[in-house]
Amino acid sequence: MEYFKLNNGEKIPALSFGVYEIKQRKTKKAVLEALKVGYRSIDNAQVYYNEKEVGDAIKESEISRDEIFLTSKNWVSNAGYDKTIKAFNKSLENLQTDYLDLFLIHEPFGDYYGSYRALQDLQKEGKVLSIGVSNFNSARLIDLVMNNDIVPQVNQVETTPYFQQHEANEYMDELGVCHQAWGPFSEGINNLFKNPILVEIAEKYSKSTPQIILRWLIDRDIPGICRSVKKKRMLENIDIFDFELSNKEIKKIKEIDTGKSPFMDFDDPDTAKELNEEIV
Repeated sequence: MEYFKLNNGEKIPALSFGVYEIKQRKTKKAVLEALKVGYRSIDNAQVYYNEKEVGDAIKESEISRDEIFLTSKNWVSNAGYDKTIKAFNKSLENLQTDYLDLFLIHEPFGDYYGSYRALQDLQKEGKVLSIGVSNFNSARLIDLVMNNDIVPQVNQVETTPYFQQHEANEYMDELGVCHQAWGPFSEGINNLFKNPILVEIAEKYSKSTPQIILRWLIDRDIPGICRSVKKKRMLENIDIFDFELSNKEIKKIKEIDTGKSPFMDFDDPDTAKELNEEIV
């Protein structure tokens, strides 16, 4: 496994196993399998509703806690200082641990300034090693940085070959914030896995197109998150550390960037309304 150094000196694995939309009854088995094949970073969130199952899997795996990079995220309905502290402690209870490696504000809605003050205090107390945000555009990220003492270690945003986030990446680099990618496969929409540019590169390296996508992120210094409940896919996704893409190939992949998300626009008023209505 490769690692990236965060602005506080901590390290984040280049690849994490995500549990978004994995049903509760399947989560424990999936996480156990992921840990067994070599993943050591689990990306979770309160709104995924499977923190307890993740905790059960980690406990049953008997892998030392300090070998696992564990992430969770604070939901909008838990925004604000006091509610964030309470929700964080509930996440610790569910995950059956006394600290998190990374805790993020999940969405840029609600009283996320109050939440970020809580995250800073939790980090100072040693209850979370690294803190950050998720789905923050550059303007909101810069505003947060300029009005707080601690620069977020991570901003987790959708990043795929169709939505490559080059401008956002430049701002994060400037601020010293690690750009972490969620949804790199775009759920295969618009025939992503059959894209001619990706297929050509995959054939050159005798790899699959999903493997090329994950390697493309890492070669851009962006740690990624992938998800599967199938052992074969888990093994395939983690088998990306024996090759690198050339700068020419990375530039070639840039040609398929559409500059917009195929899923969600966080500047859309309907998105703000929808996410604020979800209660955890």
